[in-house]
Amino acid sequence: MDILIEAKNLSKSYDGRTVVKNLSIRICRGEIVALIGPNGAGKTTTLSMLLGIVPADRNEDSIKYWRKDYKAHLGVQLQSTPFFEGYSAEENLELFSALYGVKKSKRQIQDVLKKFELYDVGKTAALRLSIGQQKRLAVAVTTLHNPELIILDEPTAGLDPKAKKDIRDMITTFSQNNISVIFSSHDLDEVWKVANRIVFINKGQIVLEGNPQELLKHYQTTDLEALYLQFIEEEGKS
Repeated sequence: MDILIEAKNLSKSYDGRTVVKNLSIRICRGEIVALIGPNGAGKTTTLSMLLGIVPADRNEDSIKYWRKDYKAHLGVQLQSTPFFEGYSAEENLELFSALYGVKKSKRQIQDVLKKFELYDVGKTAALRLSIGQQKRLAVAVTTLHNPELIILDEPTAGLDPKAKKDIRDMITTFSQNNISVIFSSHDLDEVWKVANRIVFINKGQIVLEGNPQELLKHYQTTDLEALYLQFIEEEGKS
């Protein structure tokens, strides 16, 4: 299987407090990987190190990427995407295309709006869109340069059921097109529906990893929430 990212023994500390400790993870092409865990577990720090935004505490070779110019082939959507204030959804796509160094014709921008079900609100100021529409626009921005790997930080947070399904369908489509997706989430129902593999992080370490269905079968639990709570309780006792 084609490996895009392989990280070994990642660690990160801030002011003497260890946030991530000896964490190893591999991301393969076309995978949908969900990072789950309690608040403060180290998920966002892990994503930041994988993105190359935050350096790991130990040697530069702790993360290996599939290509030297990997950053040009990443699509990133953080919880809060800084849209250009006062500009429409359509204009934001044009501006972000320019920032990516990608030339998009008016027709291509229109096609992106249609693809992400934003055509009817294309002339609306981005910051006046509904939360669900803003999420779709944020994900649309990540795809403008045809990335090979997309990283999403809690993409369905605060969305209604229909908007959640829209984001879930987008993620599934990315994978079908051989684009890898890593996303963090507290919504275990969404994780169950879309992820090929879950990585459960607690106290800066991976405590559980694997295919959701196989993990439930192995631990003889009924759903991901039960499994999650089981491991949280066990970790609390250790």
